[in-house]
Amino acid sequence: MTANRRPLHTYWSPKYWPTWIGMGLLRLACVLPHRAALAVGRGIGRLAHRLGGSRRAVVRRNIELCFPDLGPGERDALALEHFKALGMMLIEMGLGRWASDRRLAAITTLKGTEHVNRAIENGQGVILLAGHFTTLEISGRILATRIPPFDGVYRKNRSEFVTELQRSGRERTVAATIEKRDIKKVVRSLRECRPVWYAPDQSYNRKGAEVIPFFGVPSMQTTATSTLARLGNAVVIPFFPRRLKDGSYEMTLLPPFEDFPSDDAAADTLRYNAVLEAHIRRCPEQYFWIHRKFKDLPDGYPDYYSDLDALK
Repeated sequence: MTANRRPLHTYWSPKYWPTWIGMGLLRLACVLPHRAALAVGRGIGRLAHRLGGSRRAVVRRNIELCFPDLGPGERDALALEHFKALGMMLIEMGLGRWASDRRLAAITTLKGTEHVNRAIENGQGVILLAGHFTTLEISGRILATRIPPFDGVYRKNRSEFVTELQRSGRERTVAATIEKRDIKKVVRSLRECRPVWYAPDQSYNRKGAEVIPFFGVPSMQTTATSTLARLGNAVVIPFFPRRLKDGSYEMTLLPPFEDFPSDDAAADTLRYNAVLEAHIRRCPEQYFWIHRKFKDLPDGYPDYYSDLDALK
């Protein structure tokens, strides 16, 4: 624990008690057989869908933008499936923290680890180029059992306590957690030939971001992947998980991008979006639609979230 971090046991004031109670209930759910635990998660998701009008509206708007060919009933059905996936994500966060490697290995297939091992043998860093799917937490745990130690980039929560819960959970998986703005630390890890898990798909309005189409819709997205690959002497290996209908997991490390980075960071980001979108179409309910993907656009672009009341 670094000097500027507080151990979890110090968060004992009453305002944290609801979260601790929730963690206790989550720990109990994780003792259940896997399918039963996921069923509990789906129930939580159904409840959140019923009660979360504002969040439900964001999900429906994102689906409406990205899947315009779906009818209103189909979009609403996909939104409900997404909330059920979010509920299962809570269970999987607990499994990522507490489950044994043996339990996770029994419900997972993982392909493509040879791409990572080959790059490391060649003295290169590896960017594990991921996306924000509801299977994020459990996929990292499983990946950690099959490839050399890797670091993970994380985003701070507004709550220091929640941030520490997330970091301490992921540290069951990764060698180190790196705050997403700490570019120097990411590059240092890559130069030391340590893989870094990195997901650049969420809205980003800082320097280094451009308007990049996502499912044909303008979105603000960082183009930093190209810079990191260049500075870190790293290959870029897309990594995507999928939760199957029987509750097991299929995870795939794709071959490294060829001729990457190019001299056009926006074009490089479009290449990433293309493979990301292809995977989303395979399991659309599992992408993180609850995030406002199309916010923070420059003047002159629509405000896609200004009229959500009708979608609640």
